[in-house]
Amino acid sequence: MGDGASTPPTPSAKVSGIFIYPIKSCRGISVSHAPLIHTGFRWDRQWMVVNPQGRMYTQRVEPKLALVEVELPPEAFLENWEPTQDSYMVVKAPGMQALKICLSKQGQEVADAVTVWEWTGSAWDEGAEASQWFSDYLGKPCQLVRFNTGSEVRQVDPDYVKGQHDTLFTDGYPFLLASQESLNAINEHLKEPISINRFRPNILVEGCEPFSEDLWTDIKISKFSFFGVKLCYRCKIPTINQETGIAGPEPNEILMKTRSGEIIRPNDKNKKRVYFGQNMTWNWTEFSAERSGKIIEVGDPVYVLREVSSSAEAAA
Repeated sequence: MGDGASTPPTPSAKVSGIFIYPIKSCRGISVSHAPLIHTGFRWDRQWMVVNPQGRMYTQRVEPKLALVEVELPPEAFLENWEPTQDSYMVVKAPGMQALKICLSKQGQEVADAVTVWEWTGSAWDEGAEASQWFSDYLGKPCQLVRFNTGSEVRQVDPDYVKGQHDTLFTDGYPFLLASQESLNAINEHLKEPISINRFRPNILVEGCEPFSEDLWTDIKISKFSFFGVKLCYRCKIPTINQETGIAGPEPNEILMKTRSGEIIRPNDKNKKRVYFGQNMTWNWTEFSAERSGKIIEVGDPVYVLREVSSSAEAAA
């Protein structure tokens, strides 16, 4: 992947937003820069709320998670920063006292079998206080767990990605990229414009044609190689207003009219799926020996090295 494709002289777009989601399905953090680690952006989807059987809770079933705010210390987004015993993730929600989770100590207890889609593994239990907080907030028994990077590996789907690419508690891939122009094109059809937070990307770019990211298979952001591996088909989460936690019909009704498999991938069997954004991996092995410099910033140029000719040709 990427061999032999030279960097074009002119970027196709630039990075206009970077978003980290420390707790799966809770609010993201907009940052000006973020360090890259082999599983994606540092801190992204390191934590997850699970039920007593270890199965993930997401906004699909618990839309109130949209109102859970997560704060990390600003220095957490500096490269090679290590937390101390006074470094905390702070979790807030309406009607709840703030919850503090120590970043330097992993939980003492292990949750044996936590599940994200097809993957099951052990995770660190963040303790009784966190369990009680989320149980009180959602009104049902919950645990907050942290990915156990010391003992667990969650590989990206080898049907779509060659080589060793891992992720944490994402739905499946280390990055989701979308463009501002694609959001603008959706908003042209809507009475009430929506924010990009409905689609929960990690990387927002601007300066390209709407939905051109569908076509990108091999890109460079700054000096880092990324691979577009699979169009992102969307569930009901984009219909949930991220400020209120209340679902409505849009934008999925417009996506069904403009971005369904039937329209953009007519030969595909999944005609009723709707697509927005591109799932991506990055070539972390290229920089695995380097101790510093692995950081993406807002304003970084985006170069398209290879692309397919239509959305119908893209993997999905």
